[in-house]
Amino acid sequence: MSNLTHFNNQGRAKMVDISEKNETIRTAVAKTSILVSENIYLEIEGGTNKKGDVLSVAQVAGIMAAKQTANIIPMCHPIPLTGVNITFHWEINEETYELNIEGEVKTKGSTGVEMEALTAVSVTALTVYDMCKSVDKNMVIGPT
Repeated sequence: MSNLTHFNNQGRAKMVDISEKNETIRTAVAKTSILVSENIYLEIEGGTNKKGDVLSVAQVAGIMAAKQTANIIPMCHPIPLTGVNITFHWEINEETYELNIEGEVKTKGSTGVEMEALTAVSVTALTVYDMCKSVDKNMVIGPT
């Protein structure tokens, strides 16, 4: 078991020791998307969703999620984030309305922020779904 980094001598899970690693500036970018109906697209862009400003709420949810990653992913180290940015871009083709979500997460530390970026975009997409599901539950999230 000695070559498996997340197992101790008893074969049980452990958090990897990063105390000897150098602190560097680390950045991770993750992307996902959510396919929505034309009605949902029009609500989001028109600001008429009954739960509020969908993209603003989803953006804040993504930022909050990045900051809480270590609380929900067992082997993630709690790390101080120096920046989280969530951006949106619509891709519209004939009858397809796809909201592309990108999350960039930064830290200065001893471990990367990939899980924080993935968590951020995933929760952002889930928040869009949650805010729009009363209009149409046929949204599709991903790939991430």
